[in-house]
Amino acid sequence: MAKYTLIKNAQVVNEGTLWAQDILIKDDKIEKIGMNLSHDTATVVDADGKYLLPGVIDDQVHFREPGLTHKANIYTESRAAVAGGITSFMEMPNTVPNALTQELLQDKYDIAAKSSLGNYSFFMGASNDNIEEVLKTNHRDVCGVKVFMGSSTGNMLVDNEKTLSELFSKVDMLIAAHCEDEETIRNNTALYKEKYGEDIPFNAHPLIRSEDACYISSSRAVELAKKNGTRFHVLHISTAKETELFDNSIPLEQKKITSEACIHHMWFSEEDYQTKGAFIKWNPAVKTAYDRDVIFQAMLDDKIDVIATDHAPHTLDEKNNKYLNAPSGGPLVQHALPAMLEHYENGKISLPKIVEKMCHKPAILFEIEKRGFIREGYYADLVLVDPKKSWIVEKANVLSKCGWSPFEGYQFKNSIDKTWVSGHLAYDQGAFDESQLGSRLLFDRK
Repeated sequence: MAKYTLIKNAQVVNEGTLWAQDILIKDDKIEKIGMNLSHDTATVVDADGKYLLPGVIDDQVHFREPGLTHKANIYTESRAAVAGGITSFMEMPNTVPNALTQELLQDKYDIAAKSSLGNYSFFMGASNDNIEEVLKTNHRDVCGVKVFMGSSTGNMLVDNEKTLSELFSKVDMLIAAHCEDEETIRNNTALYKEKYGEDIPFNAHPLIRSEDACYISSSRAVELAKKNGTRFHVLHISTAKETELFDNSIPLEQKKITSEACIHHMWFSEEDYQTKGAFIKWNPAVKTAYDRDVIFQAMLDDKIDVIATDHAPHTLDEKNNKYLNAPSGGPLVQHALPAMLEHYENGKISLPKIVEKMCHKPAILFEIEKRGFIREGYYADLVLVDPKKSWIVEKANVLSKCGWSPFEGYQFKNSIDKTWVSGHLAYDQGAFDESQLGSRLLFDRK
């Protein structure tokens, strides 16, 4: 017997507009969108005064499973993501072991099929010596190939020019890259160790992992992609200079080279190292207020195509170390959408633009099948936002396994009221229904 849900009186934010609509869900898909809808057997949700958005699609997370599950796992982090309005995620291959073979990649899908509350996909990893494995990757049900052109874990730093040339010329699906120049970082680290010994201050991080380190790598990668006609996506842009590499003169559907901005690079600046230290230490580094503001504007101007999190949790014990021993990364999936809604409250971005960058554009960029929009016949991945319910981020309400957040102490004006994943009410005002899990993302690629 079919299951129906009717969402009434919502302010629907979708495809550039905001208007009052009802949404009828049948099983896992949106059956009808209209005014004054009714249904005899539907569960009715009154969404009066609340915003209804498509589920957020996060194209860059590190959920740490397998091998690093003391930090996080797919269950805990997908749960935090769903509570934050993220209904679909794409996870990176630098787990332990690294996802460098088709078998190891499949292992991660098998784990997610048994534990993920959100929809999922996993990047195939590239190394200096696994090109044959990379070329076996299925376009239909794998989001892309990830290349670390900068520091990474395990055997994932790709610094062999011949390998890079092969990857960019032979891989005929999307390649996503972390771009930082390793030689520049090594040289800068040596200089700061000479100056400070083991007591390097955290505010040196953007000077060690500098603008030059980022631009040298990303500009070289973009040039390589142009030369080979590669479908290339640059992750987590962190400098104003890098925004000059990207084009906003053509629609996203026609772009071969795309880019992403992350929440932390549009929120924090170098001034925050003074109070937050290791808790805003990411790679690439949070840099100047000027970089932050130019990145935000480039996102608004469509030079940068999508917003993501680069969610990468570490334990408090790991973070509570001196600079050289404190790992880079932090948890963000639970607070990414609330942070962008805060920018809306402060007049920096419209609600339709948030939805465009966090829902529509990721779906277009990765060619995801029937997700990312509120449309009849599409999967009912939906988020209901209460604009009148403020809340303060505290350790007690952080859902990531690591138990901390760089937003601790901040009061958000909006809260996530409900999240549906493929028509299933997975999260409802702090409570989870885990009786139905997420689905493997499929990609409609020609």
